[in-house]
Amino acid sequence: METLSLFNGNGPEPSSFVAFAGNRLERRSEHRDDSVLEEALAAAGAMAFAMRSGRAYLAKNGDGFDALHDIADLDAFSPDFENAVVLGYTDSGAPRLAVPVKRDPDDLPDTIKAIDHRSIYMQGLVRGSELGELAQGASLLAWALSHRFCGRCGEKTRPRAGGYRRECPSCGNQLFPRTDPVVIMLAVDEKTDRCLLGRSPHFAPGMYSCLAGFLEPGETIEEAVRRETLEESGIRIGAVRYHASQPWPMPHSLMIGCYGEALSDRITADTRELEDCRWFNREETAEILSRRVGSDSFNSPPPGAIAHHLIRDWLAGNV
Repeated sequence: METLSLFNGNGPEPSSFVAFAGNRLERRSEHRDDSVLEEALAAAGAMAFAMRSGRAYLAKNGDGFDALHDIADLDAFSPDFENAVVLGYTDSGAPRLAVPVKRDPDDLPDTIKAIDHRSIYMQGLVRGSELGELAQGASLLAWALSHRFCGRCGEKTRPRAGGYRRECPSCGNQLFPRTDPVVIMLAVDEKTDRCLLGRSPHFAPGMYSCLAGFLEPGETIEEAVRRETLEESGIRIGAVRYHASQPWPMPHSLMIGCYGEALSDRITADTRELEDCRWFNREETAEILSRRVGSDSFNSPPPGAIAHHLIRDWLAGNV
């Protein structure tokens, strides 16, 4: 007789298919001390992402780009090594870092392009594990930049533990990296076999996506899914099922993808949040999913987005 297991599953984790996932670095968080940054910068094989103002500096390489730079090559970008972050180590033990740089993006040579993180993933300029590493670095540097001063006494903070902690030298206040949780959900009306999609004013032309919103203090994931769906669309949600998650380095969020059981079907959209909100049947949803972003007709988020996977997996029955 087969033994039932909590961990029996079919196929890979849904989260493994989204952009910015798949980071395979060994983080070694238990060994982070105040010497780890200096050691990583001096280590053989160390490579780093160069970043400034939400953009990564990519080096042209034939028809593609290299996102990682040798430590010595960073001198061309006026690196701020003091505020660099040790991301982790490759299988061979080589360190990976994220380094903030001071050189203006408009003053770069033709061989280097400063590209924002969203465009990097949308255009497929960096892929696989390296894209996950980039997300880690982008999130940590964005956090560090916004916590340069102590919220308790106003003194300038100092980086510690390889960039994973900041400390106030005046009052001893310690600051740690933040991750902002966001629920993103596909409401499904099983009686009519339809899903609920909305459109925000800032979306690309014709794009419809899952509803989403920040998890608030004191909320469970399920409560946030129900609240956000009701606030944005007027649709009441019953059962909630988690499906997948996605790191989102704009600047440091975690998208928590869920399905919600629709208990009502009359839409009352919050026009401050949504330009439009409507139900789509399976045939309509499949058409939307098949179109490219920016096409004249209705279209969906790109394949790397968790919203795309929530919609696709509902259509395929992989939920």
